[in-house]
Amino acid sequence: MLDYDVVIVGGGLVGGSLACALRGTGLSVAVVEAVAAGAPSHPSYDERVIALSLGSRRIFGGIGIWEQIAPDAEPIRHVHVSDRGHFGFAHLAADEEGVEALGYVAPARAIGQALEAGLGPAPDVDLLRPARLIGLSLKPAHWHLEVAVDGSSRLLRARLLVAADGGDSALRRRLGLPVRQRDYGYDAIISTVTPQRAQAQTAFERFTDSGPLAMLPMTGGRFSVVWTARREETAGILALDDDAFVHRLQQRFGDRLGHLQRPGRRVAYPLRLMLAKELTRPRLVLIGNAAHTLHPVAGQGFNLGLRDVAELADLLVDAEHTGQDPGGSAVLSGYRKRRGGDQAAVAMLTDTLARLFVNPWTPVRLGRNLGMLGLDLLPPARHLLAQRFMGTGGRLPRLARGIGLSHSPLATGDCDEGHARIL
Repeated sequence: MLDYDVVIVGGGLVGGSLACALRGTGLSVAVVEAVAAGAPSHPSYDERVIALSLGSRRIFGGIGIWEQIAPDAEPIRHVHVSDRGHFGFAHLAADEEGVEALGYVAPARAIGQALEAGLGPAPDVDLLRPARLIGLSLKPAHWHLEVAVDGSSRLLRARLLVAADGGDSALRRRLGLPVRQRDYGYDAIISTVTPQRAQAQTAFERFTDSGPLAMLPMTGGRFSVVWTARREETAGILALDDDAFVHRLQQRFGDRLGHLQRPGRRVAYPLRLMLAKELTRPRLVLIGNAAHTLHPVAGQGFNLGLRDVAELADLLVDAEHTGQDPGGSAVLSGYRKRRGGDQAAVAMLTDTLARLFVNPWTPVRLGRNLGMLGLDLLPPARHLLAQRFMGTGGRLPRLARGIGLSHSPLATGDCDEGHARIL
């Protein structure tokens, strides 16, 4: 029987971030991950780019891996929002907010590689992979888990179990945690293009009759495309040849970036809203997409999950320093209190935007366009909105202020002794 303070089920971007955050803090951690070490593709480290808020960039700085991500991350210094075919528009600017950037656009693969490198020299984190949870039971002071690791069975004991295994969380379903969900009936079509005249460090969110179309700046003058399409149209769009795809995209986005060219591979993801009705149960916490899956409008989903990581890590380290139980009521109630409101507020915001901007009713269309113009004309309103999207408002945990949770070399990524055990 292997004993751990924390066992994380799911070693993707969110679960891996929590494991990295807890390096060198005195807590013993195991990560149960289905994908083998060195596998050519991890479902979480795919071809998508992720719009990181300024708060997320600071969290990665506190974790100690931002320097590895930064070379592949393009700053967002300007955001332009518009309603296709109508008069409404608004903009946000980093200079107005007094920050170096409103956010950054980074490939999921670059984030995943930084996490892998960060976990390499971590002797207090055991990576169990390829691994599958095959049995679990709750005892008064621990979870007992049976895990199949590369064909053999291991018995683990965890004081806290963390579900970080995605929107279709097998652990959440296995334990019967209820959720609230809505299928939007739309897909997000992901690709990249290179514009004729790049508008560096500017992100565009253009609302259309089928949903938002985002163009996010990438390194090398490219832009990531996040095109929301009705599900019945998705197969036809994916089947278009490159020229026809660019032509359709140009029609929807316009000529602000000039002629679009060199489209990349296209992939579609179904869009839905999912919120877990319970964030915790005895000795159990849900984080990331296991707790909330959002519409990609405004790019809030991963940033919300990373704030889960920052708050949970903060609570766990405080519990360790004060001799409290990492799976006890203080940690669980603290997590619910700190995260429930933020998760609900962001879910409501993205759901409202996703539905509001596809409503063709003339009074709704007029109201949203006047609202965007009002936002553009009122600096205090823009400032509040920017703070929300940057993840820099309110009480911030240490990681969200860029402060590491341990002064040990492991927590800053400077250690070159020892290695995480791959069991």
